[in-house]
Parts: sequence; C-alpha cells; structure tokens
Amino acid sequence: MRGSQLVLASVLMSMLGSTLLQVSDGQQLSEEPCTIQLLIPGLKGMSSDSVVRSRTKGIKGASGRPGRLGPPGESGQQGLKGQKGIMGHYGKSGPSGYKGFKGDMGDAGPMGPSGEPGVPCECTPLRKMIGEMDILVAQLSSELKFIKNAVAGVKETDSRVYLLVKEEKRFADAESFCQGRGGHLAMPKDEVSNALVAAYVSEAGLARVYIGLQDAEREGDFRYVDGSPASTFGKWRKGEPNDAYEDEDCVEMVASGEWTDVACHPTMYFVCEFQKDGV
Repeated sequence: MRGSQLVLASVLMSMLGSTLLQVSDGQQLSEEPCTIQLLIPGLKGMSSDSVVRSRTKGIKGASGRPGRLGPPGESGQQGLKGQKGIMGHYGKSGPSGYKGFKGDMGDAGPMGPSGEPGVPCECTPLRKMIGEMDILVAQLSSELKFIKNAVAGVKETDSRVYLLVKEEKRFADAESFCQGRGGHLAMPKDEVSNALVAAYVSEAGLARVYIGLQDAEREGDFRYVDGSPASTFGKWRKGEPNDAYEDEDCVEMVASGEWTDVACHPTMYFVCEFQKDGV
C-alpha cells in the first residue's frame, strides 16, 4: 500500500510542475503570493479485526496424523531385586508314592542287658499241645483247598477219577500230596486217559502240568509212580525225551497232550489220579 501512495504523490507533483511551466510561458504571474497545499493521502490503517487478531491467541488447530514409530530406545538398567515375600499357605498333600525297595540289613546292634529270670513252670506239655494244634490247622487248611478243587470239577473214566490241583509244587511234593489223599500223580496208560487229562489241562487254560512218570532211578527207563513200566504206551513230543542238561528225570504234559521230560525241582500245577473203588 505504501508503494502505491508514493507513486500517486509523484504523479501529482509532475502535474503541478507542468502547470507552473505553462503559466510562466504564456501569462504573467500574479505578484500576489500564493500558497499551494498538496493533499497526499496517508497510509491505510490496520483494521480493528487485524489488531484484535494480532493481539489475541488463535484457536488451537486439530491434531495432525501420528508420525511413524521411532526406533526402540536403549534398554534401561536392571532394577534392584525386590525383597523376598512372606511364605504362602501350605498346599494339599499329594498322593503317596510307590513303595520303595527293601534296603540292606543293617549291622547287628549291641547285645541288650539280661532280662529278669522267668517264673519256673512245666511248659513242655503246653508247647507239645500247641505244636500238635499247628499241625492240625495246616492239615485242615490243606484239606480245605483239596475240597475246593474237587468241588470246582473232576474228570473221570470208568475206573479212574482225575483232579487238577491248582497249587504249584515240586514233583516229589506233588506226588506226596496225591498219596496223602489216597492216590498218585496222573498215570495216563492209554490214549483215552491221556486225552482226558489233556482236555482237563486245556479247559483250565494251563500250558503244562506234572504227571506221574519219571526215570530218576535209571536214565531212560521211564516208570509210572506206582512202579509199573511205561512200555506199552507213550505220547512223547518229537525229540523227547532228551535229558537236556542231564537233569530231566520227571515228566510234564502240555495242553496238546504230548509229554516232555523236565527237571524235577521247578514248581507247577499237577493232576492227581484216584481209583474209583477207593474214593
């Protein structure tokens, strides 16, 4: 604005000078002094709104869009370790663990002091009575087992009764068990009795049992436990008897009905045989 005002003043001065030159050339100037007043417009003032705006803080504009995420800062220093808290409540007891193996026996402790002398008495008869009662209880328990086996089922032919005893014993103990009840270990002497005992073993779900046959007195000379020779009938498995390890003097029957010679000391189930007229 100020530049345009200066241009206007300059134009007016030029016009005034041109007028004065024309008067001086064509006319005589009046001797009366004259006064020339030049009216030059001043600078345009600022509006009140501009003054107010220049003196008053403007309204805060809307937030701009977020800038890009800057790089991560450096890791701070590790803080100090806090104090240990108070102990919490005890939890529920867990289940019991498996029972451990039995440890080795420790060294014998020192002998204790001698006790007070006992009251003299005649204890020999009492001890004898207690011993006889123990024997009787053992016999009754054995008989009870025998009866339970008998009730469970027996097999029979026209002249024989067979009982499968599900109690593992060595060969000699099994024969003694059968003899104690009036019989022997089973002595299959023909195909009928052999098949019956084999079916008995198979139905019971067993793999093998002792039968009453052995060659303990003379190797290779197999005889039944009643002393009769096993010369008229045999059901040996192929390759048997072989006396493996030179220690197989007894005989077992497998579920198929075949015989194999075995050692006499292992324990297994067995079959007893009884005469029908003696039962």
